[in-house]
Amino acid sequence: MTCTQCSAEIAQGLLVCPSCHTLVHRDELKTIAAEAEAASAAGALAESLNAWRRALQLLPPHSAQHAAIRQKTDQLVRQIDSAPHSAKAAPKPKWASAAGTLGVIGLLLWKFKFILVFALTKAKLLLLGLTKASTFFSMLLSLGLYWSIWGWKFALGIVLSIYVHEMGHIWMLRRYGIPATAPMFIPGLGAFIRMKQYPASPHEDARVGLAGPVWGLGAAVASWLIFLGTGAPIFAAIARFGAWVNLFNLLPIFQLDGGHAFRALTKKERALIAALMFVMWITTHEGLLLILAAVAAFRAFQKDAPTQRDTKILLHFAFLIITLSLLSKLPVPLEPKPEKQPLIAKLASP
Repeated sequence: MTCTQCSAEIAQGLLVCPSCHTLVHRDELKTIAAEAEAASAAGALAESLNAWRRALQLLPPHSAQHAAIRQKTDQLVRQIDSAPHSAKAAPKPKWASAAGTLGVIGLLLWKFKFILVFALTKAKLLLLGLTKASTFFSMLLSLGLYWSIWGWKFALGIVLSIYVHEMGHIWMLRRYGIPATAPMFIPGLGAFIRMKQYPASPHEDARVGLAGPVWGLGAAVASWLIFLGTGAPIFAAIARFGAWVNLFNLLPIFQLDGGHAFRALTKKERALIAALMFVMWITTHEGLLLILAAVAAFRAFQKDAPTQRDTKILLHFAFLIITLSLLSKLPVPLEPKPEKQPLIAKLASP
């Protein structure tokens, strides 16, 4: 490459001309800026955020232009977070007053209609991943493995719970205008998605990370409600195990969801989360919480913690710890064993 201003040679990967200090992608940046401003004027905040995020990749990290665009992205994130969700209150369905078992289930679902409305409004997104061959066939492989261990009912529930968890990440990524792949299952280890861009701020990163456990919490609650309506113990088992898996994902290390969320928390906020985990361990006696509390306490003393508080992420994290901890200790009744028929009776029966 050669600089358009001074004709100096520019090595591949450089963002600034070493001779005249002109931005290498100046013209492309102008185009992206116009695209972002037009999208913002049209109310397409996610598209505008996506464009500005592309611009950040073409600017030196310590430049004034990079800092200015970071301010724009942070402002757009706050606008998106404060924007109301599209889900509207659903009227009471007619079948909710029907008699019998279906009526009980209907009334129960209507009572918790916010979960039902959320599921219905996101149904299109939930089904989208199943149309991808990589997701569908990797899901079948995981289903086969879990089936061989626990049986098909529990295996199907767990696979669907993991799928819902991953789609929660994708939903939040789309909300921030970040393209991502459909979930890919790894038998025995869970699933993952690949982002084609990275969140521009720790707040974005934390919101994306916690979106998975939030949707996973919704799946666990839905399973528990079905158990209350039907009395089938398998749904209680799915709810409890799903809550435990999502609680494990709050471990603040590596690429787990808790690790992403901790990047937005100050040292004091991290210490508060560690204390809450310890309190919930005392309350529920769930051993996993003691591990979470120890790791969180260690992370509280690390130097990578930001100095600016993020109360929204703190409350978000605390809510998930409390609810998932309680759900992970739900009682699961045993399946009633069928009565054995005497051999004489079997021979005598037609």
